[in-house]
Amino acid sequence: MLRFLLGWSAWELTASASWVGITAALMLAPALLLSPWFGIVSDRINPRHGLVVSMLVHGLIALGGAVALWAGAFGTPILLFLALAMGVVTSGHSPMRLALIPLLVERAALPSAVGLSATTFNVARILGPALGAAIIAGSGPVLAFMLASIMFAIAAAILLQLHGIGVREPRPREPFVQQFTAGIRYVRTEPAIQLIFAFTVLNGVLGRTVVELLPAFAGGFLGGGSKELATLTASAGLGSIVGGLFLTRQQADIPRLLNLVALAIAGATLLMLCLFLGSDVYRLGALIFALSLVTTIAGTGCQTIIQLCLIESYRGRVLSLWTLLAMGAPALGSASLGVLTDIFGYTAVFTATAVAGGLMLLLLYSLRASLSE
Repeated sequence: MLRFLLGWSAWELTASASWVGITAALMLAPALLLSPWFGIVSDRINPRHGLVVSMLVHGLIALGGAVALWAGAFGTPILLFLALAMGVVTSGHSPMRLALIPLLVERAALPSAVGLSATTFNVARILGPALGAAIIAGSGPVLAFMLASIMFAIAAAILLQLHGIGVREPRPREPFVQQFTAGIRYVRTEPAIQLIFAFTVLNGVLGRTVVELLPAFAGGFLGGGSKELATLTASAGLGSIVGGLFLTRQQADIPRLLNLVALAIAGATLLMLCLFLGSDVYRLGALIFALSLVTTIAGTGCQTIIQLCLIESYRGRVLSLWTLLAMGAPALGSASLGVLTDIFGYTAVFTATAVAGGLMLLLLYSLRASLSE
C-alpha cells in the first residue's frame, strides 16, 4: 500500500515516466549499498527483532507522508526523501525476512516455504493498491497514508508477541569487514551461486522493471489515473500469488528448478514484446498478470536454489547479496527505462530490452552445468 501511494504520488506530481522511474529506483537502489551490511546483521541477531524495527520505521515513513499532505507541504523533494527512506529500511527488511525462513522449516520443505512466503507477500500487492485507490477516491491520500502507518504499527505489535521464533546459537563475532570479505570470497568460489545471481539480475530487468513502471503505464500509455494503476498493480499481485503457489508444489530438485527459472524468463521476454497489444486496461492487466506470474516463478525459483545451495554460516550474507541484485536490477532498470521511454517511446525501448534479454538467457542457460558440480 505504501509503495502504491508513493508511486501514485510521483505520477500525480510530475506526470513523467522519468520521475516515476526515479521514485521507484529510490525505493530499491539503497539495497546496492546497504543489503550486504544488513546481511551481516541478520547473521548476528534474531531476524524477528530486525523485522520489528523495520515495521516501526515503515510506519514513520507513512506517517510522514500523511503529515506532509495534511500540512500542504507534500512536493517532489518530500516524495523523493520518503522513497529513499523506504529504500533504506527495505534494504534491511528483506535480508531479515529471507534469513528467518530456513530457521522455521527443514531443507525438504524450503521450496514450499519460499513459495508460501512469496504468496503471502504478494497477496498484499493486491489488497494494498486496491485499498489505497479506494481510500484516495473516497477520502483522499492523507487518510490512506495514515492507515498504512497504523497497519505497520499493528504488524510490529504482533511480531513482538511471537516469542521463541528465530532464536540462534551464539557465535563468535568477527569484524564486519572481515565477515563481508569472507562472504564475497565464498560466492567467488561457488560458480552455481554466481549463475543464479546472473539469472536474478536478468529476471529483475525483464519482469520487475515493468511492475515498477506501472504508474507510467497507467498514466502515460493508458491515459488513466489511480483506478487504472490499482487495476494493473492488482493484476501484478494476482500473478505473483499464482506464481508463488506454483512454487509451493515443487521439490528440492535444483536442476529441475533451474529449468523452470529459464522457462519462466523466456516467457517474460515474449510477454514484454506483447505488452503493447494491451490497448485497454483489461488487456494490459491480463498481460501484466502473466508477466508477474512468470517473473515470480523465476525470482522465487532463484531464491529457492540459493537457499538450497548455501551453508548456514554464510546464509545471511549471501542472501543479502542476492537481495542486492534482486532489488538493484529493477531499480536501475526502472530508472534507465523510464528515461529512455520518455525519449524513444514505450514500444522501441521494451522491444529492444526483450530481444537483448532473450540473447542473455541463452548464454546463461548454456552455463547450467556449474549447478551439478
